[in-house]
Amino acid sequence: MSKLITTNWKDCAVLNPNGYYDLKTPDLNDVPVRLFLSPKLLAEVEEALYPQIVNATRFPGTKLVVLTPDAHPGGIVPIGCVILTDGTVAMGPVGYDIGCGLICARSNVAMAEATPKKRLKFNQAVLEAVGIESSNQGRIELGKVVLREMDELVRGGAEYYQQKYTSSFDLSHTERPHLPVEDNWQIPWKGQGQPERGIPQLGSLGSGNHFIELQACEETGTLFVQIHTGSRGFGHGLAQYYLSLARKSNPAITGMDTAYFTPDSPHYRDYLNAVAAGANFAMVNRLMIFEQVSRAFKRIFRGELELVYEISHNLVQEEWHPDYGKVWVHRKGATRAFPAGHPALTGTPWQTTGHPVLIPGSNKDYSYVLRPKEGTVHSAYSVNHGAGRRLSRSAAKNALDQRTTDRMYKAAGIVVNTDGRVPLEEAASAYKSSQAVIEAVVQANLAEVEYSLLPLASIKGNDSHVSKR
Repeated sequence: MSKLITTNWKDCAVLNPNGYYDLKTPDLNDVPVRLFLSPKLLAEVEEALYPQIVNATRFPGTKLVVLTPDAHPGGIVPIGCVILTDGTVAMGPVGYDIGCGLICARSNVAMAEATPKKRLKFNQAVLEAVGIESSNQGRIELGKVVLREMDELVRGGAEYYQQKYTSSFDLSHTERPHLPVEDNWQIPWKGQGQPERGIPQLGSLGSGNHFIELQACEETGTLFVQIHTGSRGFGHGLAQYYLSLARKSNPAITGMDTAYFTPDSPHYRDYLNAVAAGANFAMVNRLMIFEQVSRAFKRIFRGELELVYEISHNLVQEEWHPDYGKVWVHRKGATRAFPAGHPALTGTPWQTTGHPVLIPGSNKDYSYVLRPKEGTVHSAYSVNHGAGRRLSRSAAKNALDQRTTDRMYKAAGIVVNTDGRVPLEEAASAYKSSQAVIEAVVQANLAEVEYSLLPLASIKGNDSHVSKR
């Protein structure tokens, strides 16, 4: 990348009456950049973010770049970033965990029922049913899954899974029943990246920032559950495979965050099919886990869990925007937010209310369920997908003390896994305040809070669980 001209980039951010900052500098090649940051968040954001904002404007055909309130430095482009293009599909904003996303479920069980003893029992029951790196149980006997069945699953998504395995969740409470995959696209089994690695992982959580969390809802006084996971080794393998093709076709591509395909690339359609297949795998993975967690919840709390919503982030999708027409919307660490009246919600239960948006905080902070508002037209119908990190994973492990952190969680009554040992890379101190981030969302008229959720019990893998890839 060429040397940057602007050094005092924050001084160039001008407040727009619509609740965001317009950023204009000579480095941005006249691409509009919108920062949905409060004055405090803008002041605190890392200086290293600016070169990555510039990088986000450099993909061919970029029409708009949006930074969400949780924005922080990623690899080459920011996390908490939305990129609109007129045809180019960029791989970095999709990443390796294609279609990673969230499920939120609610119950009528009073939060007082979640005694410390039952919180621990809930974690034990869930971990007996849901593995971290491979599936313990599931509706499919995973050791016998043949490639043909996997092919059906990743093409049919939640729709196929429900039909084949008579699952009871409400498909209208998923972001979509499936993403279409063209019939002539073939999964690159045994190719570079080996997506078949994901077969035994279907129905498992994974580590990193993935989690299962028992929560108390302030507005209803009842128990909720959130689940965060993605496409596991299947999506990772697909990403590796297509990254290798991108690098072979364009020597300027050095890694995932700089990789892209233009419409004239021979791999363009294939990569889009791979993204759809990875997202379908991730969707089925979340719903399989949800069913297992629901059984554990019923056994411990004698109540039912009802699906509030299932939604993805880390995707590229073709969407309509009133200012730009049909565009490819990349959401890196960001999630879709269609308000009431959006054409894509016609015929759904959400057409008059907007669909739920799920934003988790750290496992010692509030998570939220929001409803999008009309202001999301300015943010490319997107909001942040979390609170955002303030410490990298390695910095958190170096800076935080294990005993002090464990005691802090114990004092707060939050049961972590079954041993009370908090993965330091995922501790609360590694994350920004979710309240500050949500305040910026609300003030910009992007969404309003429907549910505020406090953690009671948290299940997280740590870095030692990560498979060698």
